[in-house]
Amino acid sequence: MHGDTTRQRIKFSDDRVCKSHLLNCCPHDVLSGTRMDLGECLKVHDLALRADYEIASKEQDFFFELDAMDHLQSFIADCDRRTEVAKKRLAETQEEISAEVAAKAERVHELNEEIGKLLAKVEQLGAEGNVEESQKVMDEVEKARAKKREAEEVYRNSMPASSFQQQKLRVCEVCSAYLGLHDNDRRLADHFGGKLHLGFIEIREKLEELKRVVAEKQEKRNQGRLKRTKGERRKGEAEEIQVQGASQTSVSLHVTRTEKENSIQILGETPSPQVPLQQP
Repeated sequence: MHGDTTRQRIKFSDDRVCKSHLLNCCPHDVLSGTRMDLGECLKVHDLALRADYEIASKEQDFFFELDAMDHLQSFIADCDRRTEVAKKRLAETQEEISAEVAAKAERVHELNEEIGKLLAKVEQLGAEGNVEESQKVMDEVEKARAKKREAEEVYRNSMPASSFQQQKLRVCEVCSAYLGLHDNDRRLADHFGGKLHLGFIEIREKLEELKRVVAEKQEKRNQGRLKRTKGERRKGEAEEIQVQGASQTSVSLHVTRTEKENSIQILGETPSPQVPLQQP
């Protein structure tokens, strides 16, 4: 939900406003334009409201991190379920291989992932004009390629040629996309440097950050609540001591007054000394 008139009707604290958007981590924004584009968020997205929130949050803690954390947790949990379903479907459709052969295939996949990430980094550094660092990373790519060739040879020798030619797929644990065992460098770089994969990394990292922030704020709140409880308890004890002290003082005054009255009464009852009668 968007629109220039939105801000005139509501404030950023309104329940209709997407708190994940205010914290710049709504999946609808992050994955926009990818093959997993989620479309428009059901809640309000407005950059002006985000700006209002960023200013206000410097003076007051609104604890919107909890709402955003719940949102991202639900989204990632749903994504992980889809990943497990895809992995199960692959296991049912692809030719079964022994655990030993599967481990060798997994090694090729791991090197593919390493190469893909390195190539994506090379392209990023090149775009930034960092030629020297880009060349260093490219040297790492060549080493990874050599390891991959060796791993592919080991994998090829462990199974029939007909089976090796079949495209073995794997589900990306980050974004649930399919990756092929024999994907070329361009395909690997496009995947690991693509908006979809990087978007999921951003969302997952943001979720972990929100978990830390929420835990820290909850701990801080609990400590503050504990301090207030202790303070109230000490105040109550002090008031009780004052009441007891006042009570003891009252009793003491009463006893003193009573003793004084008794003393006066006793003195009043003491017979006066008799004067001897004079003889006529």
